[in-house]
Amino acid sequence: MDKIELLAPAKNLECGIAAIDHGADAVYIGAQRFGARVAAGNSVEDIAQLCTYAHQFGAKVYVTVNTIIYDEELEDTQRLLQDLQAANVDAILVQDMGLYQLSTINYQLSTDFHASTQTDNRTIEKVQWLRSLGFRRVVLARELSLKEIAAIHQAVPDVELEVFVHGALCVSYSGQCYASQYCFGRSANRGACAQFCRLPFDLEDADGNVIERGRHLLSLKDMCRIEQLEELMEAGAVSFKIEGRLKDIDYVKNVTAAYSQRLNEIIARHPDKYCRASLGTCTYSFTPNLQKTFNRGFTDYFLYGRKPNIFSPDTPKALGEYVGKVKEIRGNSFNVAGTASFANGDGLCFFKEEGRRSMVLEGFRVNRADGNRLYPYQMPADLKPGMALYRNFDQEFQRVMMGKTAVRKIPVEMTLREVDNGFELQMGTQSVRFPMEKQLAQKSQHENIVRQLSKLGNTPYECTSVHFVPQDFPFFIPSSVLTEMRREVSEKVIVNSEETVQTPVSSTDSHSGSNLSSFIPHLSSLYKYPYLFNIANQQARAFYEQQGLKEIAPAFELSPVKNPLIMQCRHCLKYSLGYCVKNGGEKSPWKEPLYLKLDDGRRFRLEFQCSECQMNVYGEDER
Repeated sequence: MDKIELLAPAKNLECGIAAIDHGADAVYIGAQRFGARVAAGNSVEDIAQLCTYAHQFGAKVYVTVNTIIYDEELEDTQRLLQDLQAANVDAILVQDMGLYQLSTINYQLSTDFHASTQTDNRTIEKVQWLRSLGFRRVVLARELSLKEIAAIHQAVPDVELEVFVHGALCVSYSGQCYASQYCFGRSANRGACAQFCRLPFDLEDADGNVIERGRHLLSLKDMCRIEQLEELMEAGAVSFKIEGRLKDIDYVKNVTAAYSQRLNEIIARHPDKYCRASLGTCTYSFTPNLQKTFNRGFTDYFLYGRKPNIFSPDTPKALGEYVGKVKEIRGNSFNVAGTASFANGDGLCFFKEEGRRSMVLEGFRVNRADGNRLYPYQMPADLKPGMALYRNFDQEFQRVMMGKTAVRKIPVEMTLREVDNGFELQMGTQSVRFPMEKQLAQKSQHENIVRQLSKLGNTPYECTSVHFVPQDFPFFIPSSVLTEMRREVSEKVIVNSEETVQTPVSSTDSHSGSNLSSFIPHLSSLYKYPYLFNIANQQARAFYEQQGLKEIAPAFELSPVKNPLIMQCRHCLKYSLGYCVKNGGEKSPWKEPLYLKLDDGRRFRLEFQCSECQMNVYGEDER
């Protein structure tokens, strides 16, 4: 039976606890440094506290240490990993192979290591190689289709496959984007991405003719695969990852609850095939709705192969849910044609034409809602009858989400039995004995005993039934003693759950004799430049030398190159604009190469690598 894991993001301890409460089987969180979201760091003390909370439910905590590491940082990073192991984390996600080898071979850390999506895991060969190094789990590239995921699972069935199912999309293969570093000196491989792909560009041909003007041509919609979870399970994925370590707690609550409920529905139909990877049942005080939280519109991306409408060229901002069209404007108010209800404080937006950019998103707040007649704080000058309206902030939903919105409990049964010299209380697999003199009750005590033992309060447990041995149980036990018995057995169960949740991997599981001899030819088409291996320290250099890599160069962050390849994208502008002959489009009327151009005049050459069905973006140095 496959254990299915819902993996939720945590910006901080509060978000991590909320994720567990709302149905996550695991949480991933950044440490103080060296995570791929530099703005989402957490102390080891907070991470240890999150581990304690999560482990009560058999849930796990993974920590992201998935940046490339410089030589002068290796010692501090290694000390951090040792502290995280002491904090009882369940796994550490890494990108830097020097750090991985140092941790597993030199320091022999017993904590499990996962290959981050930053290691660019898009092929069978790459996953086989990572398995040979000792990785038991690989986070796959977001761009893979169901067929590609299934093929990897079939080829490497003993590796756990983790796939993204929801959230923001990077246009470049993860770990292979250097645009932010190239343009702004902020490395995506160091957790400081400046979101180059969300900027507006002109698209020009080789003669300078403008094909598209001021559009967000690299900005993708957000991923949503809630309808494809069962197909992903059948393909062999076991961990479903929600993106969002910079998102607020409302996002975590809403999205985690929605996906948890859907997984439960699927598993209920296949109880002999799948089960959840953690314990507990969640009760919600709201109805999850993915349209209510930040999104740029949704796409299942390349799950079924290449298809149009995966990008959001008009805006990189949250669009929200469609709520109707502007019907009539009267003075400082207007009404909306549609069925949506509104509240004071709602945030609405609409597209307008502006200057050189074809469409711009403008937002405003509702000061007062009188049915479908809305009075903005300030009436937008460009709002016109017939315009489509979207709500990207739902005041009523926000109010509901501010309170406690979920309770997670593990159902347990208790058995109270008579034993020699006293009584024994069993809860799950744990029991406590209380030696005491037995006293017959003058009347049945069953009701009081059940009431006292079921008061599990703030523990993770909920008593579903109390059994008695013997069944008639004729004894009297004071309520104070019952309270003490309940407290002791529940504490014993909690301690046992914390001790048994982890399954650390021994460093001997790695295969140090593996090498890249059969892997390098495959990589030649992917890593055509040596800096794409992201070798940022001497330990990583030594690792790749041991693996047989001949041409070694430092990471792009350490040694920039002229006219570099800064992005490798499965998103293709030729296809999206209808000019991909390979996929039935018209022959392009433009003279190539094509260029993306920023407002400041900087240009980026596009290469359409049709044999790989890939678009590459190059920096164009003029110096």
